[in-house]
Amino acid sequence: MLYYIFKYLDEMGYSGAGVFNFISFRASIAGISALLIALVAGKKIIAMLQKQQIGETIRDLGLEGQMQKKGTPTMGGVIIILAIIIPTLLFAKITNIYVILMIISTLWMGIIGGIDDYIKVFKKNKEGMKATSKLIGQLMLGIIIAITIDHTHNLNHIPLETNLPISKLRLNYSELLPGEGNTWLIYVPIIIFICMAVTNAVNLTDGIDGLAAGTTAIVGAGLGVMAYATGNVKFSSYLNIIYVPQSGEVVIFMASLIGACLGFLWYNGFPAQVFMGDTGSMALGGAIAAVAIIIKMELLLPILCGIFLAESFSVILQVSYFKYTKKKFGEGKRIFLMSPLHHHYQKKGIPESKITLRFWLITVILVLATFALIKLR
Repeated sequence: MLYYIFKYLDEMGYSGAGVFNFISFRASIAGISALLIALVAGKKIIAMLQKQQIGETIRDLGLEGQMQKKGTPTMGGVIIILAIIIPTLLFAKITNIYVILMIISTLWMGIIGGIDDYIKVFKKNKEGMKATSKLIGQLMLGIIIAITIDHTHNLNHIPLETNLPISKLRLNYSELLPGEGNTWLIYVPIIIFICMAVTNAVNLTDGIDGLAAGTTAIVGAGLGVMAYATGNVKFSSYLNIIYVPQSGEVVIFMASLIGACLGFLWYNGFPAQVFMGDTGSMALGGAIAAVAIIIKMELLLPILCGIFLAESFSVILQVSYFKYTKKKFGEGKRIFLMSPLHHHYQKKGIPESKITLRFWLITVILVLATFALIKLR
């Protein structure tokens, strides 16, 4: 909104108003604003959650310090969502199709996560929302993103393709299944899978204080840099990545997401005063998936989001191996002491704060490795 006001002032000849034309300036202001909103609103929202007795229900898994967290306010993801959306609306071009898509993705998954938290807290149902209902919601978001991206490509008369992580060549989705209209048969399922995988992976990572918020902020910083390069003709040409017209506004959104996560960490760092719940983790997952797809970096997500991937795979491997051994030997066996992966290390006696810090450091390395890979290709 403010962008259009300052654009008008610039056209009227007011000195200094033109600074809002620079993405770097608006991104900086958006990030700072998001951080401040999370800090100020966070305190009030936490107090409100405590007053309403919206506390986390803890299942006794035998983890050290686990039961001390009982009653800690949950649904703190509302703080993150507000801190992302408000600066984005203020400083981004709100008529930009990608900005609209990112806002929809964040709110869409945030609402689904909120319903899940509501069922757990108020209905006293530890299982929360039915898994099929969650998957349907994620599937619908995937379809919305796929339709939107295909529409923008048609408008700009550019092929529906994406960057490959190693080769300079690009993956053209229409070439995977040649034929009139067959692109949708391969593109839509891929986008749906990405949305489901990323959203659920972030959700699984949200298991100890500060882990999901800190990791997402680091991943967000990586995506923000790549979004800036993707939306700039010179940088995209130099790096030989796909130039996506009008995608520079993604940087404003990512700056808001980073600021929101850092502000939330003020309260969510060990020992946590509030948990983001599914409201926050699913909103962040939806946002990351949407951004990666928009800037054509979805095939780099396994590297960039390596921690999320490891957390998700640890659950899949644990469940699969347990079922296999139970069927074959009559007794289920486990690969990990507990899944997701962070609980495995908790069971080994590693302090929660140290696990979080180490996972953050690994994520930093993975982000830098992704940058190096883009350059090497």
